[in-house]
Amino acid sequence: MKKQVGWLIYNREDAVKNQGYIDWMLDEASKLDLDLHFYHREDLRIGHRSNELYVEHAAQPIALPDFAIVRAIDPFLTRQLEQMGIACFNSSFVSEIANDKARTHQYLSSMGIPMADTIYCNGKPNADDMEFPFIAKETRGRGGKQVYLIEHADDLAELNDGNWIVQKPGLFGKDIRVFVVGKKVKAAVLRESASSFKANYTLGGSASIYELTASDLALVERVIEAFDFGLVGIDFIFAEDGSLMLNEIEDVVGSRTLSALSDINIVSEYLTFIKESLSS
Repeated sequence: MKKQVGWLIYNREDAVKNQGYIDWMLDEASKLDLDLHFYHREDLRIGHRSNELYVEHAAQPIALPDFAIVRAIDPFLTRQLEQMGIACFNSSFVSEIANDKARTHQYLSSMGIPMADTIYCNGKPNADDMEFPFIAKETRGRGGKQVYLIEHADDLAELNDGNWIVQKPGLFGKDIRVFVVGKKVKAAVLRESASSFKANYTLGGSASIYELTASDLALVERVIEAFDFGLVGIDFIFAEDGSLMLNEIEDVVGSRTLSALSDINIVSEYLTFIKESLSS
């Protein structure tokens, strides 16, 4: 039987930081008899010629794969590949929504998903947007970066130009990341920080496996039903009463915390999901 061929795509800068993850994914793909090839996004050129979409590698024609794992946060590229008949993980729709915090909240607001009250700013936040304190987030920030606690008008001076949302804060220094493959919850991790309002593990927080309650799981499943995920992390913060509120969805989610806390092989499970999806 012909092996299914895939592309794993990263931006060059991110590939350097994630070389171990890339090697892990290529190794697990080989174990599953998938022919997975790694490419830098910068080496792929896309366009249309004589009304036909195309993709080239290093300015040369390239045989198209059966699937692509796009970890370059480039929904335009993903949509191009999809329109050329290539199955993409995550999809362009997931990438477009999840990589824009304003769009995530706007899309899910009509579905009754608990979320902090949010203003979608027209440019930088200002002191009239919301009563202090509030949280300001650049809509395309990742990994807890471009997230600021604004307690006074003077704090706004540290914000760059860009697109922002502002929100009423939940409980400081504590959140949950739920790892999801397809329609299934694989694990949840509680992240905490005693020194910052941000709980990100990569910013110095601690982490532990978290057991979702039945109501927590029902909430996660409502978010899952709104998308066709490949692999994502769904982040929740805690309201003052201890209930969960959706914070954001990580399209290109890492697994450092999950690997440190469990023996779950999330990469193998993701690739198995992709293989089964292609065969169904």
